Amino acid sequence: MTTQKIIDTLEKTYPTAKCELNYTTVFELLVAVILSAQCTDKRVNEVTKTLFRVANTPLQFSKMEQAELEKLIYSCGFYRNKAKNIISASKAIVNEYNGQVPEDFSALLTLPGVGRKTANVMSAEAFKKQAIAVDTHVFRTANRLGLAKAKTPFEVEKQLREIIPGDKYTRMHHLLIFHGRYTCKSQNPDCKNCNLYDWCVYENKKIK
Repeated sequence: MTTQKIIDTLEKTYPTAKCELNYTTVFELLVAVILSAQCTDKRVNEVTKTLFRVANTPLQFSKMEQAELEKLIYSCGFYRNKAKNIISASKAIVNEYNGQVPEDFSALLTLPGVGRKTANVMSAEAFKKQAIAVDTHVFRTANRLGLAKAKTPFEVEKQLREIIPGDKYTRMHHLLIFHGRYTCKSQNPDCKNCNLYDWCVYENKKIK
């Protein structure tokens, strides 16, 4: 089966694939994932290294002025919206969930700044459930490899769930991210050194 061959090849290519965000608590992970939108994990880790010394609990963030938080996360991009969402989410966690990030998927989606991707990351990484979070890397690589043929992240998620074994959801998420981050880049993908080239359906494939 082509899907299994792709999974096996990804496993051999990226045996250490994992979440590259640095965190020590579930809440720190939530903040880091919100910051990671349209930003590299490397940059987020640089920012949170300082940020979490200033505040690292829902209560602390809930009391922070937005302008103060904006300055601390400025280099992550979209800092105004991210600061607003982090503070609002922190207040919700304090007031509605007794200071604990909710584990329930539907509850996660009620938090400001939390969409399906972030909720899936939290489910997989923080709560050790099987989940496929579709970020830009997963969206791109899944379509290029023919694992999905979709125009939205949710459609990609649904299609991947149909062909990937349920116990491989989280693992496949990490493998596709690594493939997109280090080989199948958005611009100038390294097709020449790609171990999955034979299965690639990327429309701009020119190397023979």
